[in-house]
Amino acid sequence: MFNGYNSGIKKFIDVSIWAKNFGVKTISIWVLSTDNIKSRSRVELATLYNLFGRAARDPAVLKILKDNDARVCIVGNTRILPKRLRSALSELEERTRAYHSFFINILIGYGGRDDIIYAVNRASRKGGRISHDDIRSNLQSSTLPDVDMIIRTSGEMRLSGLLPWQGAYSELYFSKKYWPSFGRSDLRRAIASFSCRERRFGK
Repeated sequence: MFNGYNSGIKKFIDVSIWAKNFGVKTISIWVLSTDNIKSRSRVELATLYNLFGRAARDPAVLKILKDNDARVCIVGNTRILPKRLRSALSELEERTRAYHSFFINILIGYGGRDDIIYAVNRASRKGGRISHDDIRSNLQSSTLPDVDMIIRTSGEMRLSGLLPWQGAYSELYFSKKYWPSFGRSDLRRAIASFSCRERRFGK
């Protein structure tokens, strides 16, 4: 279990840098959902929390981020995470705050439906009719731009609640490769597929 999760985290770093080299400016990666936190065992979650915390403070990871001028933003309900992990993620954000060539959004403790409910509750406190702008500005993920393409690995053909607001008009790409096996050539094919599509935005 440990080796599999560790490989997945390393892959996240690799894919981020590949994407930057392919000209992508922003990438968002969902590492842990609220559903995962509710359903997985304490042992499994403890392993994940430990790995995430270690990666956030890993000198090799920090050097890669610095060398690529990559800023990390944490998105989700971090209050449900252990204090040590929250501290590590907060430090990571602070260490990369001045970088601006590439943006990496890490979705952790995030759920799409939870995000919408959170926004509605916040917007409703102001009273009156709730608009699109009210929802957008009150999301936990409000800092994230609309998503051009969503890549789903492991042969799964569903989104599982990933960024329902920003992903409304996203192009979808499904890969049968499992995440740790997803390679540079796989990412290149996904981007090539996206470049050939006609964006319709709901039409």
